[in-house]
Amino acid sequence: MIKATCFSDRHYSIGQIDDKMYSSFTEHLGRCIYSGIYEPGHPTADEDGFRTDVMELVKELGVPMIRYPGGNFVSCYDWHDGIGPKESRPKRMDYAWSSIETNEFGIDEFCKWARKVGVEPMIAVNLGTGSIKDAGDLVEYCNHPGGTYWSDLRAKNGSPEPYNIKYWCLGNEMEGSWQAGHLSAEDYTKKALEAAKIMRWVDPSIKLVACGSSYDMLPTYLEWDRVMLTDLYNEVDYLSTHNYTMNAGQGLANYIASYKQLDQHIKNSSAVIEFVKAKNHFTKDLKICLDEWNVWNFQDIKMDSLNDLAGATTFEMTSAGKWEIAPPILQEKYSLLDAVVVGGLGITLLNNADTVEIACLAQLINVIAPITTVRNGDLFRQAIYHPFHMLSKYGRGTAMKAVVDAPVYSSVYGDLKIIEPAVVYQEESNEVHLFVLNCEEKETVELNIELSGYGDLKVKRHLTLCGEDYEIRNTIEEPDNVTMKEVKTAGETCVELPPLSWNVVILG
Repeated sequence: MIKATCFSDRHYSIGQIDDKMYSSFTEHLGRCIYSGIYEPGHPTADEDGFRTDVMELVKELGVPMIRYPGGNFVSCYDWHDGIGPKESRPKRMDYAWSSIETNEFGIDEFCKWARKVGVEPMIAVNLGTGSIKDAGDLVEYCNHPGGTYWSDLRAKNGSPEPYNIKYWCLGNEMEGSWQAGHLSAEDYTKKALEAAKIMRWVDPSIKLVACGSSYDMLPTYLEWDRVMLTDLYNEVDYLSTHNYTMNAGQGLANYIASYKQLDQHIKNSSAVIEFVKAKNHFTKDLKICLDEWNVWNFQDIKMDSLNDLAGATTFEMTSAGKWEIAPPILQEKYSLLDAVVVGGLGITLLNNADTVEIACLAQLINVIAPITTVRNGDLFRQAIYHPFHMLSKYGRGTAMKAVVDAPVYSSVYGDLKIIEPAVVYQEESNEVHLFVLNCEEKETVELNIELSGYGDLKVKRHLTLCGEDYEIRNTIEEPDNVTMKEVKTAGETCVELPPLSWNVVILG
């Protein structure tokens, strides 16, 4: 058995973990909205057509905030189409995903659903084909109390009280050639600056998220951020970035080590923020909004690797034709291995809690998601549901620094320790929650946990995500193939980590 040690000292913290670290994302894409959130006539549907079985699982996840309505979708979306009497709403072509959008579900429905579920909305405005005036009108519609055209129309449409939406995204992935209305960094800066001005004239209390570099394979990576932030820094509150992990042709060790790639990606975004701040003598701090992250294996898109995004302007699907209504696209079937990797990515988020304030698992339902529904039927938790649920449940408090003494393994990211930990301290309960990724593929690792300054804490509980078949998946027929497993503990400060596993250890 391999031996390793994890050290943590109460005097050395990374930062407070914001609850918004466990946010998510819903887009008018595939079946995320239609037959995901909204399915009138479903046996569990409430009076508004919302699936209550979905609502219960979202509540179980403890998601505090959800980004909406996109995503690529937002860059050719006219929010006016989704308000008013449903029978009068137009059907439109959605160019982003080659689908038909019925507009049965819009901003009013989303805000009503969000209130029922108990989550805070984060709304993206269209800075692709949309205008800066459209963005200002939407803030007025959502947040102004009354006495103006758009706020009175909201009241007429059934919502007299304003939604008071605080978080707003200034477009989506605007540096990408696949984005409708794609802009250069200079042109995006001009448009976002004017949109921000109008939006804050309507409601000065809102928080704004600027589009940063989405993917590191793009030729404009980080230079986009430098150019954009030079003029936009003092007008926004967050820099957005996205990160998807793909298991394709890179080998098991490198896939497991994806947490290191995400770590470097976050640190690059943080570095460009600090560079622009120092060079221009800015005084305020900007936080990172990782408003899309997940494992995405592109099972449904004709693409060999994420590098194919460079220069891409459209995506070809394998599971649906063009111009269908809510087609079953991008419905990833996540394996146990994918779930272990998602757990590792979550560890990276915790270890960057000083710079990442918002992180949105993309997406929430049916589309690359932890929850999968059947039209007019049941639902089940995908394999990745479980690590995200554990992170949301036990990963709140203060992120603490951790040091590991362990053997190393080789990866494309260099030599890495076989143990990757994240330590969370909950002062009120005086508990330490240790998240551990065991990257050793074949052997169990005996992990000794050495804590200093926390008091006399012992292992109370050990949960693990592991198994002999790493390709096993949850299905509607077999929904519990992949779950967290309880491990018997001796109540000391040592645990045995199964090979290639993701673990949650509670000490108190």
